[in-house]
Amino acid sequence: MLGQFNFAFEDSTASRAQRLLADSYRTACGNIAKSVSPTSQVFYPGSPEFDAGISHWANSSSQVSVCSVEPGTSQDVGQILRELASTHTPFAVKAGGHTCNPGFSSTPGVHISLTRFNDIVIHEDSETVAIGAGLTWADVYAYLVPKGINVVGGRLGGAGVAGYTLGGGYSWKTNQYGLTADTVTEFELVLPNGEIKVVTEMDEDLWFALKGGFNNYGIVTKFTLKSHKQNDVWGASLNFAEDLVDAAQAAFAKFLTQQHDTKAAQLGEFVYINGSVLFGLSLFYDGPVPPEGLYDDLLNLPSTSKSIVKGSFMDFTQSLYFTNPFSRSTYFDGVPVLHYTEPIIKALANETKVSSSRLSKYDASVMVIYTLDPFEPDFLAHGGQSAFPPDRSRPVFPSGICYGWTDESVDKHMADAMHRSVASMLAAGIKDGQDLTNAAPYVNYALFGTPLERIYGGQLKRLREIRRQYDPEDIMGLTGGWKF
Repeated sequence: MLGQFNFAFEDSTASRAQRLLADSYRTACGNIAKSVSPTSQVFYPGSPEFDAGISHWANSSSQVSVCSVEPGTSQDVGQILRELASTHTPFAVKAGGHTCNPGFSSTPGVHISLTRFNDIVIHEDSETVAIGAGLTWADVYAYLVPKGINVVGGRLGGAGVAGYTLGGGYSWKTNQYGLTADTVTEFELVLPNGEIKVVTEMDEDLWFALKGGFNNYGIVTKFTLKSHKQNDVWGASLNFAEDLVDAAQAAFAKFLTQQHDTKAAQLGEFVYINGSVLFGLSLFYDGPVPPEGLYDDLLNLPSTSKSIVKGSFMDFTQSLYFTNPFSRSTYFDGVPVLHYTEPIIKALANETKVSSSRLSKYDASVMVIYTLDPFEPDFLAHGGQSAFPPDRSRPVFPSGICYGWTDESVDKHMADAMHRSVASMLAAGIKDGQDLTNAAPYVNYALFGTPLERIYGGQLKRLREIRRQYDPEDIMGLTGGWKF
């Protein structure tokens, strides 16, 4: 009886502590509502605005907050940060909501949704475009492309501008212009103390840190990017059933050794779904028609399905857009690759089969994807020193891993399996003669728990020093993400 009483007492104490925390969070919500301008609003559970504010592309990335806040101005973002700092209230910052790391842009405390930062301003004189942090790339393309203008943005329209850019950003146009972060000319940043600062290349430390450093230094509310003219483009999607995969992956490996047109870009995917491993290729050319013979060997392969897009850049990205089919969980991780040799491509195909066989025992609905993200060897030469990638002296390609499932009880099994799979692919790369000792995984793919040293390498010391300079009270430590 005494033991039962102790358990009940402990449970009651824990519940009381949780209630007290929730009450303090609600107080912070009320204070924010009183202190911000009429352009901003606070929403509570039960309202559609609240549900939209906390939702993510992957449901496993969402948490139920005490309230969600939609600031309408950078000044109000500053006021919100000051209030959160004064009460030491945990908070989240969500822009597009495309992260698959739980807790990175969600919280049980105060959820900040940047959805009202949705302006796009074209500056013809400087050939730049100012883009609000609450937009997705689909929003950006829908506004710019009909005007014959474009920027270096996301390959999938559903990804948010903010997280994608602050993580570097690999694009269909990276071979021509570099990473999206390489094309930034200004960041509008709300510092942890609430002050607003326009960061340019003159601000050496923050300029370096924001290119890969996410929300460690405050909240970015606007990005100004270099723009360029945009004409019609060409694209193709090819899918190969299991009996055609071997021939297709061999042809793709051969193709990568032969083509070096910077207007061309490709993305490959091994996909396990419904008991089979398939291979898909997305091909892009930044022009109405690719040069004769460029893609012929791939287009002439026997395939299960083939579709060609000839039209606007927006048409092409919309043809690739997909919604997350899983009602609950999705995780991403990244494997650095120096060369997509035929052995590495075969290893990715084999890892897809092995992983799916293991994971389907935990959840029969599991979907497994391993991606091939090849670029030209000099693609990193378009940008300067940055937090990510930490080393631009050699090209590192961002091969991705994605697991999706529905049974929340197997979340840990999936994360552990993903870590094992990364180790297996790193071993395959080393066996192939690739020096992956200090090769960084793509930070926007990396799974929670990945050591910061692996992602940021020798840049980590400087990033921490800059963090201490601009956030000595560790205000941004109250929110999620990769924390320095």
